[in-house]
Amino acid sequence: MEPKIPGAPGPQPPTVAEPTEPRDPLPPKPDQDAPETVSPTGAVTGAPKTANSQQGPFLTTAQGLRLYDTDHSLKAGARGPTLLQDHHLREKITHFDHERIPERVVHARGAGAHGVFVGYGTAESVCKAGFLRKGKTTPVFVRFSTVVGSRGSADTVRDTRGFATKFYTDEGTFDLVGNNIPVFFIQDGIKFPDIIHAAKPHPDREIPQAQSAHDTFWDFVSLHTEATHHVLWHMSDRAVPRSYRTMEGFGVHTFRLVNDAGETSLVKFHWKPAQGVHSLLWEEAQLINGIDPDFHRRDLYDAIEAGAFPQWELGVQVFPDTPEQTFEGIDLLDPTKIVPEELAPVQPIGMLTLNRNPTNFFAESEQVAFHVGHLVPGIDLTDDPLLHARLFSYLDTQLTRLGGPNFHQLPINRPHAPVNDMLRDGYHQTAVHGGAAPYRPNSLDGGCPFHAGVADGAYVEMPQRVEESVKVREAPASFADHFSQPRLFFHSLSPVEQEHVIRAFTFELGKCYEQAVKERQLRVLARVDARLCSEVATGLGLPVPEFDGELPEVTPSPALSQIGRRWPVEGRVVGIVADHSVDGVEAARAALEEAGVVPLVIAPHGGPLTDGLVAQRTFLTARSVEFDALLLAAAPPPAPDALPARDTKAGAPSSTVDPRVALLVEEAHRHAKAIGAWGEGASVVGDGPGVVTGDDPTAVVQDVLTLLSEHRVWDRLA
Repeated sequence: MEPKIPGAPGPQPPTVAEPTEPRDPLPPKPDQDAPETVSPTGAVTGAPKTANSQQGPFLTTAQGLRLYDTDHSLKAGARGPTLLQDHHLREKITHFDHERIPERVVHARGAGAHGVFVGYGTAESVCKAGFLRKGKTTPVFVRFSTVVGSRGSADTVRDTRGFATKFYTDEGTFDLVGNNIPVFFIQDGIKFPDIIHAAKPHPDREIPQAQSAHDTFWDFVSLHTEATHHVLWHMSDRAVPRSYRTMEGFGVHTFRLVNDAGETSLVKFHWKPAQGVHSLLWEEAQLINGIDPDFHRRDLYDAIEAGAFPQWELGVQVFPDTPEQTFEGIDLLDPTKIVPEELAPVQPIGMLTLNRNPTNFFAESEQVAFHVGHLVPGIDLTDDPLLHARLFSYLDTQLTRLGGPNFHQLPINRPHAPVNDMLRDGYHQTAVHGGAAPYRPNSLDGGCPFHAGVADGAYVEMPQRVEESVKVREAPASFADHFSQPRLFFHSLSPVEQEHVIRAFTFELGKCYEQAVKERQLRVLARVDARLCSEVATGLGLPVPEFDGELPEVTPSPALSQIGRRWPVEGRVVGIVADHSVDGVEAARAALEEAGVVPLVIAPHGGPLTDGLVAQRTFLTARSVEFDALLLAAAPPPAPDALPARDTKAGAPSSTVDPRVALLVEEAHRHAKAIGAWGEGASVVGDGPGVVTGDDPTAVVQDVLTLLSEHRVWDRLA
């Protein structure tokens, strides 16, 4: 039986001839879902989710008027001028002209999916939020994104990623709007325009797109040294994740939780991916940007369609809620600091599973609106100055992007709790409000709506003493340490990961034009680690700056390294090179599918290779970077299209193995990926760490899967 390979564009195969018999719209694909059909004010309608989609078999205007033609404008004769009275033309073109909305200033490029969150109940001692209760299932929508690039940029750029989760709880909507890096470039939200202006393309040329390797970024961060900790993470492998599915998430800020007894704790939120935290190599990321700019969103959608549902465990680090709001000398209000997990372990409190793709990207992923001020009882804020600026910014930006104050009535944003807000009118008002008295107190509407008490589930801010002081524009003294935690991060990485950081700094600063910017950043690195500074300076051909101060002693945090553990392999992609001799391919494919891995057969041409075996990739279309591991069942000779004029990857013709296959193997070696082979394929793969050969394809696959559980063959990069 031919396996179901993800990526089918429609719910059923099309016919070669254009269908002409009227029929109702096709249903969504099995992997797709749409927002719940609640009303604009949170009432469950009971209507099927397809009620928000197209209806009926015939083409109509927006008012439901059936149309007999949409291919020709109404004209005065076949060669005459178009008539102004063509109402269908005007409606169609006008709507097309207004299809786009302003993209997000940051996080413009992203992708989302539907899922569920199930609480463990382990948070009940610190938080009274209902969605954290044991066994409570809450629908969610999650959007992943890059920060700097435009909507049209590539996925695998070096950048921070957004990890935003909308919980549709029955107490109201809760948005946990975080990143895949636990710290941020700035401590105060008033600097947010500055860091974004510096990271965005240069305003005169609008280049480079979606990159930090340019002068304005490094000019800013080398002068504004509170950014140093985030810069170290940004130069690490964390900034080029293998996929959204293997990306950690953080709430960044410290939040205050309240339990049923009114007791408070301070916490930091963490998302831990079930498949582990894995990244791309920088060369892989660069290749992917050209080969498949949609790599991350395609990986997410394909995994869900294949049934390899991405999962993350939500956890919290819990700290006493003291007046100082510090823990082990670390200021919990400073968003440029972490608390090492060895000091405060992450305690699991629930599981997130993404199990449905969007039905419509624009209506869901593009129009979803997150806000850190969307809270539920039991979750409160702290005095983090970056968090406070976000409370203003997120709400304000929706007014421009989504056309007014009623963005919460869009289907993807509608709460799943009853809404009686006394807010009226405004652009795009879709609720039909009743009553005569949208004010309180009133008697004309019977006094409704009424205030809720704590017992009724009201949200009550936790009383907190505000320090008596004078108005100032300054930071607390505890915010002044900009270098000890970057040093902690660097020294917590494995030698291979440290090398990647060194190369990243060398690459990025090597793209800068101004020598002064490079020299200034080297002075910053000298305050983090002497070897890091020296190696980068050598790569740039610049002198190593002197630093007379003492570098702080730090205790490494092993939790910050991505290397050294084994992880599940479900949803990973393995390429199988075959030709017309397909010995062992079926057995290998079956073993991969049993492990939850997606196998893609690579052959000289597309289509059937045998009665039951179809090639999903060809030597022309395949590239090593889309596979997590490679298997060779053959040593295919050059295919008929192995011509440099037709495929430059073919290079010089070879009399033995197709040069595209040799390139696949060479790149897999270079990128430290597991490689397996049997039969004639063993003659192509060579030997060394992470290369498995044998006579039994199933045994070879099992050994490759074991290697894949460590993500890479790290010994090759040592």
